[in-house]
Amino acid sequence: MAQTALLTIGDVAARTGLAVSAIRFYEDKGLVEPIRSAGGQRRFLRADIRRLSFILIAQQLGLSIGEIGALLKELPQGRTPTKADWTRISRAIRSRIDARIAELERTRDRLDGCIGCGCLSLKNCALYNPDDRAAAKGPGPRLVIEEALD
Repeated sequence: MAQTALLTIGDVAARTGLAVSAIRFYEDKGLVEPIRSAGGQRRFLRADIRRLSFILIAQQLGLSIGEIGALLKELPQGRTPTKADWTRISRAIRSRIDARIAELERTRDRLDGCIGCGCLSLKNCALYNPDDRAAAKGPGPRLVIEEALD
């Protein structure tokens, strides 16, 4: 198959690991825009494989479909995005990735000692969370979610 050949939805599904129904869903949301053949069949550019891969990664990072759509609107239609195009997109979500990494590191470092609060050790809780200060910060495991209790 030539580099410029259009791909069927089945080809794209096989290449990305996505179900055909998922690709149609992303099309309905405006995240990919296949070309229609004379017979009305969907045909995709090879660049759409990268777009769909980005969608999968962005969803794993917790971005909503709306946020992903806004980022993808920054990419050119009708041509394969360049490294500069992708760099611009990655810079837009870098702080979100860094925050997620920090949250995961905090969780890893604190999980075996204090889940804060829903408590693994009432003896330690009196030291780390006297008078249940974490409750004032909101529901859930505040000592893990936030960097520090004031």
